Amino acid sequence: MSKRCPCGHVLNLTLRTVIHARKASIANVPVYTCAVCGRNEVFPGVRAELGRLVGELGSDPPLQTIAFEERHEWAKVLVDLRIRKQPMQAGAVARQTEERMNELLDLLLIASKIGDEAWKAELNGRLSQLSAQYIC
Repeated sequence: MSKRCPCGHVLNLTLRTVIHARKASIANVPVYTCAVCGRNEVFPGVRAELGRLVGELGSDPPLQTIAFEERHEWAKVLVDLRIRKQPMQAGAVARQTEERMNELLDLLLIASKIGDEAWKAELNGRLSQLSAQYIC
């Protein structure tokens, strides 16, 4: 997945580590990166969640590494692609996203059957993170 960089070259989607306040490392953040000019842009669909996480960490966080894929489902999809050595191209991303949505829908069915409202709310939030990617 890519888009045009203001320098005229291509921004490619990658997973990067974002450092906050020189102490907190946030691993596997989807970022568009230009190999020519070095420009980096956080993927719009995860920007709000990354902002919330940085806000939670505050201005003086403890030394730590946070796996962003544990906070955002779309980052998890991209990490799963990387683990499977699949390219981050639109078709592969769409297939992996569909697979993850099906897993979450199966879990939602189980949560509904056992009447676990908190789990259902969590799963609905995770599903909305995935569906929002197609809007951005």
